[in-house]
Amino acid sequence: MSDLLKKIDARTKLAGNNKLEILLFSLGHDERTKRKEVFGINVFKVREVMRAPEITSAPEMPASVEGMVSLRGSLVPVIDLAKYTGIVTNSKPEIMIVTEYNGKTQGFLVEAVDTILRLDWSVMRVPPDMITSRMAGLVTAVTELENGALVMMVDVEKILAETSLSDDAHLFLNIEPVKEERMVFFTDDSAVARKQVQQTLEAMQLKYTSSINGMRAWEELQKMAAQAELAGKQLNETLHLVLTDVEMPEMDGYMLTKLIKTDPRFSGIPVLMHSSLSGNSNQKLGESVGVDAYVSKFEAQKLALKLREMLKLH
Repeated sequence: MSDLLKKIDARTKLAGNNKLEILLFSLGHDERTKRKEVFGINVFKVREVMRAPEITSAPEMPASVEGMVSLRGSLVPVIDLAKYTGIVTNSKPEIMIVTEYNGKTQGFLVEAVDTILRLDWSVMRVPPDMITSRMAGLVTAVTELENGALVMMVDVEKILAETSLSDDAHLFLNIEPVKEERMVFFTDDSAVARKQVQQTLEAMQLKYTSSINGMRAWEELQKMAAQAELAGKQLNETLHLVLTDVEMPEMDGYMLTKLIKTDPRFSGIPVLMHSSLSGNSNQKLGESVGVDAYVSKFEAQKLALKLREMLKLH
């Protein structure tokens, strides 16, 4: 078996087991806190890691966008994460992490990369308010390593939304409201992504409720199932679709889907996976745990069309 096939096979085994692999990196010694923070990014988002290449500056870019680099004939924006997070450091970013998000490629400048860890999503916790406030909502999950170091997972959706010059308002134009009444439950750990989903559902005039990660979603869904049982009804009479992200602290979207699909109380309720992990292999992982359909972030028009199709709306 080739190395590539072995890697794909290994990652396939992660699906439905609440596992993830994260690449650890640092942004330098912060003069404000007198610490060197450790950050993490899902390996699925990483295309490659390289020495920081020569960067061509571009006019009218946000302060944290250093410019553009040419990778295999394509121009890729490069974001200095230390500048973006406001870390004050004398360290020069020497490494570029090339990431893929929604089929788009960008580079993140960091001081250094460390190692790849395989963890259970259950050890990834919702960040405390102190970290959320200090990091301006950049961190979606935290975990503590054996050596006591705290690892903070970065919200890639938030970074890219705030360093892009495009206005999102046009994404929701021409989305037609639906005539039938439907209820959607959605979950995502990114505040930016939750807002985008909410705007799509509101444009469609669909009812909805939401949660901030897979564990909270499962708790809420179980409550809804119990209430339906007490009322002598099937849950699919009042809940018509579950929309889930993949990467979430405490419980990921694969595990959430697996729980939904193995619980008869949720029979007849489709699960739509909505993720920035847009590669074919990630879609296969979703299919392996019973996901009914997959749509990549964030394309409001495609999400609306897929919702219409799955909710059997006209």
